[in-house]
Amino acid sequence: MREYLRFLSRCFRVSFVGDWRYQAWMAGLTTVALVGLNAYAKQLVWGLGATGMTDEVSWGLYIGNFTFLVGMAAAAVMLVIPVYVYKNRELSDLVIFGELLAVAAIFMCLGFVTVDLGRPDRFLHLFQRFNFPLSMLAWDVLALNGYLLLNLHICGYLIYCAYRGRKPSKAFYVPFVFVAIVWAISIHTVTAFLYVGLGGRPFWNSAIIAPRFLASAFAAGPAFLIVCLWILDRLTNYEVPRAAITTLRRIVTVALLINLFLLACEVFVEFYTGSSHGVSARYLFFGLHGHSAMVPWIWTAIALNATALLILMTPVGRHEFGLNAACLMMIVGIWIEKGMGLIVPAFIPTPLGDIVEYTPTTNEILVCLGIWSAGLLLFTVLVRVTIPVLAGRLTADRSPAPRHPSPRRLAAGEEPESRLQPRARMSRT
Repeated sequence: MREYLRFLSRCFRVSFVGDWRYQAWMAGLTTVALVGLNAYAKQLVWGLGATGMTDEVSWGLYIGNFTFLVGMAAAAVMLVIPVYVYKNRELSDLVIFGELLAVAAIFMCLGFVTVDLGRPDRFLHLFQRFNFPLSMLAWDVLALNGYLLLNLHICGYLIYCAYRGRKPSKAFYVPFVFVAIVWAISIHTVTAFLYVGLGGRPFWNSAIIAPRFLASAFAAGPAFLIVCLWILDRLTNYEVPRAAITTLRRIVTVALLINLFLLACEVFVEFYTGSSHGVSARYLFFGLHGHSAMVPWIWTAIALNATALLILMTPVGRHEFGLNAACLMMIVGIWIEKGMGLIVPAFIPTPLGDIVEYTPTTNEILVCLGIWSAGLLLFTVLVRVTIPVLAGRLTADRSPAPRHPSPRRLAAGEEPESRLQPRARMSRT
């Protein structure tokens, strides 16, 4: 326990060390997080009246971000499956980073749920009347918190073993890895069932919602990792294997193609049948009775996703600039489609036929930016601590330590080697 506390203390000190770019990035995130905290304090005083939500549109920007981030957390499984099921060593180095992203994403998910409640003390009502297993909300609470604990254990154990310079025991993490694979799929499926199970919102009453959630998650999550790995490759000593980036590019290409196909299927059903259930879809894509606040958003999302898919399926997507541009387009496009484009239209029109549009307030936007900044701050600190540990620069031995095995070898359970072969950096072409 003493050594573990010393490990945490050293990691805490390392998180404050970096060049001017790291310091500026951390200072900027901290500033925005504090501004968001101040905005949330105002919301606590004024209530949810400080947001743009109303009795008619009771879920807005907060739940939209929550839905998107659940998918980001579930995307870690797209790195775990190739490594532990198909023995793909090219992605082994990146598994820990995927787990760290899942931890930060779940942290932000819980933050958005908290601010959407209006009063945090209402969490007590949830636990006093848990209503498990009948309530889908109870399932969601178990899924999110269980997935958070699984990822904390897996990446924490592997990093601590690297810090101690010893081989991790498979019995302590491999079973949890396979549980996490199933759990990752379940957290997004349960979230989808939360919406699908609300019979009073026909826009969500579709069996295709859950597959769409998974496809979009497996596109946006690895895309975010590609951008992060490119930044690490440029600004740190961490060497990203080019083969791993190629594998991730193939994953996001297939996932984005499936996501757009499922979207096209849903659009066909909504508009070709001409049923009354398609009213919300008509509002989303073309506007309804002069109300068209969401129309520019959804068409922007479709254009971004289609352009990203075109780039990924051409030789341009094999180059660094084209790949990162496509990933950024994909992240923004899926955030719009899966967030505002999915949540808000379900409330318009109301069951009584009223059309009340929703526009986020400045205070609401500041709260969202604060949560995003806090999550990125957590992710940055976790990555900042992980890299020197896995590279052997931060070890339990106070004396200059030999280079320890890479996370690829640690994850695979291989014995340490005295010298590691250098890896080629990402292509600059």
